[in-house]
Amino acid sequence: MSDKPSEEPSSTPEIPDDVWDKFARDTERDIRASAQKEPSARAREVTERLKRAEQPEGWRTGPAWQEMNGRARRRRRLWAALGVPVAVAVAVVAMKPSLLPGDLFGGKADSDAGASPLAPETAAPTTAPSAVNPQTPTLDRPFAGSPALNWADGEAGIILPKATAVGTFSKDQVELALQQTKILLVAANLDPKTIRGDRPSAALAILDPKQPKVLDRLKASLTTPSKAQDPTLLFSRFDPKDVRLVGKVVKTRGRITFAKDSDGGVTIHSDYTFVYPLVRTDGSTEVARTIVRRVIDLEILDPAHWRVTPGLLTLTLNNADFGNSACDIYDGYLHPQFDSAATSSPTGATPSGPTTDPYDRSRDIGKSQGSCGTVSRT
Repeated sequence: MSDKPSEEPSSTPEIPDDVWDKFARDTERDIRASAQKEPSARAREVTERLKRAEQPEGWRTGPAWQEMNGRARRRRRLWAALGVPVAVAVAVVAMKPSLLPGDLFGGKADSDAGASPLAPETAAPTTAPSAVNPQTPTLDRPFAGSPALNWADGEAGIILPKATAVGTFSKDQVELALQQTKILLVAANLDPKTIRGDRPSAALAILDPKQPKVLDRLKASLTTPSKAQDPTLLFSRFDPKDVRLVGKVVKTRGRITFAKDSDGGVTIHSDYTFVYPLVRTDGSTEVARTIVRRVIDLEILDPAHWRVTPGLLTLTLNNADFGNSACDIYDGYLHPQFDSAATSSPTGATPSGPTTDPYDRSRDIGKSQGSCGTVSRT
């Protein structure tokens, strides 16, 4: 009760462990000794009389305690139906849980659900994420041992800044451009259909077809991928014949900013990292993670000075960096590498670039474009 004096002694006496241990042993012995015995007629008669008897009043009064006594009576009737052995066992366990092996209540369980989420990223990081305890990812815990464990889930990590008017563009026009940027990021990197190799139509729909060659090249890369036309530079795609996403969550971290550019337009800058847990489709339960970081600039231009389609965006910068994907394979998919030797996935060329931390968002990925190295962690 909330008004219970703090100095009042506990109604449950402290009982030494050795006493409880003896009680548990004696109870177990008594249960075994009596398990097969049929109760006598006299015992059945006494039991029936006790079941009909009025239960005594509780030693405390008041509505709350009366309600508690009522629940206790219902519990006692239930225990009588279940039998004395079960009732005694429950009593022992309730008063001394350590008699049972393990931690049934999950108090010490290492669960992804208990991870505290990071605050949204509002500025460029200055260092890589701290090291975490190395753990092997599993189907139940695909982000175990990853800094992304505390990152946002999917679209929840793409937080738009508050729109304001910029130059000749109104607040509503900037807001529309921000929303379109989010559509592109989600459709290109988080849509389950895109991830399994389908056409990212929603992402393509927000790009201005009047921008020379860009949209045509993107569409061509999806139908006839090559080194010169690689769709993974903008879209996160995995070959559904080889791998599939574990669960439904892709971890996401990054930020979006916008500012007036030198041409009088508005540049929307996005810098995001996506972490994909994957498993092979051959029945294996081994989980591997591929980390993709994308730095993209989209622009809204003034139709009074440029040949553009009002309401659509121009792609002006597209840098990508991949952690744990086979080198020099240009079939239109990212190919995660698994620790086990038995894999049907393409292995690609031997990495020749430097070792980098794919979770390091303070690093300028523009300088590493075109190189394929190794990663320090996944």
